[in-house]
Amino acid sequence: MPVVLLSYEYVADILERRKAHREAHLAHVERTTAEGGLVVAGAVGDPPHGAVFVFEDDADAAGPAAEFAAGDPYVAAGLVSDRRIEPWTVVSNAWASRPGGR
Repeated sequence: MPVVLLSYEYVADILERRKAHREAHLAHVERTTAEGGLVVAGAVGDPPHGAVFVFEDDADAAGPAAEFAAGDPYVAAGLVSDRRIEPWTVVSNAWASRPGGR
């Protein structure tokens, strides 16, 4: 199954600027996860400087990743300074082998 990473780099003052958009961004993440395709998502760094989203799809995971980014309130608000969609070849996945998966 094709897997892609959507990675974001955030603007330097993300913690200040995201407040007005965070609820809508998280709702977008939850909605996309519930609809299928987005399997893992989260911020990178402490404080965050970016985020990573993992998409999988039977045919083309890049399409759903691009659609997600296009509809993301963080992107619309200018909080994402750079983004990339890249194929990811998974060679190990301990989450999948745990009871209940992850």
